[in-house]
Amino acid sequence: MPKVSHKGSNMPESPIRKLVPYSEIAKKKGHKVYHLNIGQPDIRTPEVAMNSIKNLDIKVLEYSHSAGFESYRNKLSQYYKNHGLPIDVADIIITTGGSEALLFAMGSTMDVDDEIIIPEPFYANYNGFSTASGVKVVPVISTIETGFALPPIADFEKLITAKTKAILICNPGNPTGYLYSKEEMMQLAELVKKYDLFLIADEVYREFTYDGDTHYSVMNIPGIEENAIMIDSVSKRYSMCGARIGCIVSKNKEVMATAMKFAQARLSPPTFAQIASEAALDTPQSYFDEVISEYRERRDILIAELNKIDGVKVAKPKGAFYCIAQLPIDNADKFAQWLLESFDYNGETVMVAPAAGFYSTPGVGLNEVRIAYVLKKEDLIKSVHILKEALQVYNS
Repeated sequence: MPKVSHKGSNMPESPIRKLVPYSEIAKKKGHKVYHLNIGQPDIRTPEVAMNSIKNLDIKVLEYSHSAGFESYRNKLSQYYKNHGLPIDVADIIITTGGSEALLFAMGSTMDVDDEIIIPEPFYANYNGFSTASGVKVVPVISTIETGFALPPIADFEKLITAKTKAILICNPGNPTGYLYSKEEMMQLAELVKKYDLFLIADEVYREFTYDGDTHYSVMNIPGIEENAIMIDSVSKRYSMCGARIGCIVSKNKEVMATAMKFAQARLSPPTFAQIASEAALDTPQSYFDEVISEYRERRDILIAELNKIDGVKVAKPKGAFYCIAQLPIDNADKFAQWLLESFDYNGETVMVAPAAGFYSTPGVGLNEVRIAYVLKKEDLIKSVHILKEALQVYNS
C-alpha cells in the first residue's frame, strides 16, 4: 500500500479544531456549547464590504493580477500611510489570508532545515506552516508570570545558529493577547541587524489594543527595512474571516520579487473577496470605536470572572481577543474533551482550546487553555460559571 509523506505525517493537528467531533456529540445530546475555543468574532462584517459584492454586475469572474488588484493595493497603501506606516504599493502582495502570506514569507526567506525562532506560546498554525515549508521551529519560552512579555534577548541569542534565518512574532499575540512595547520591538530590531536575520511580524490584530497602549509596527522601525516583513489580514479587523484575504508587506525588493514567484504559482487571490476587502477600507472609524470598546468590556468581565475561581491564574491581555488561563488540572486536553463528552451544567457546557498545542516544546502548557472572548458579555459570564462548576466536579 502506498504511504503518505513524512511531511504529511508530521503535519500537526489543529489544537483548536480537533475537539470538534466531541462538540458535535455534545450538541447531539441537546447540550448548548459555548465556544471559547476559536477566534471567530461575532461582530458584524461592515455593511460597506457586504454591499460591494451584493450588487456586482460581473459577466466573467476573472483572475486578478497575482499581486492582487492594483486598485486594492493603492487604497491599502493609502490606508497604511494614514495609520503612520510608510508602505508603498510596491511593498504589498495580496494573499489568500494571512496564512498564505506566512507561507510566502517562509518560502521566500528559508530553505529546508533552516530555523526560525518564535516566542511561545504562539499561533498553533505556525507549526503547520513550518512543517509545510520544511523549516524547523526553535521556540523561546515566555511565561504567564511575566504576562507573556518578550523573553530576555539573551534567551534568543543562545538559540541563534548558522541555520537561523528569522524571528517570528505575533503582535498583539494570539494566543496570549500580549502587546510588545516599542522598547521590546527595538531590542528585536538590534538583534536581527546584528545577526542579519529577518524579523517577521504577524500584525493581524493591530487595531485591537486596550488601556491606551499603542501598537508599534515592524514597518515603523528605522534601519531594518531590509529585515522587516509584515503579515496582515482582513479576517479580524473587519470580522471577515471567511474572505481569506491578507497580504505580505516588505521594503526588501528581493524578498518581494521572490514572494511574487510564489504568488504567480498560485495564480491570484480570490476576486469577490478582494472587492469586499477593498470596500472594507471605507469602514467608518465609529465601527472600530464600538468594536474596541465592546472587546475591552468583554476582556475586563472575562478576566474578573476567571480571577474569582480558586486555583486559576490568568495573564491580562493588552491586545487581540485571547487570554491564556492556567487551570488547577493536570491535562487540559483531557479536561477539554471531558467538558464536551461527559459534563453539562443545566444542559450547557463550554469548549476551550488546550494550550499545549500553542507550544512546540513538549510537555509545556499542559495545564493551560486559550480562551477567546468573542462571545457576548452575558455568555462569557455564563461560560466562566460553567467552567467553575466543571472544575469542582472534575477535581472531586
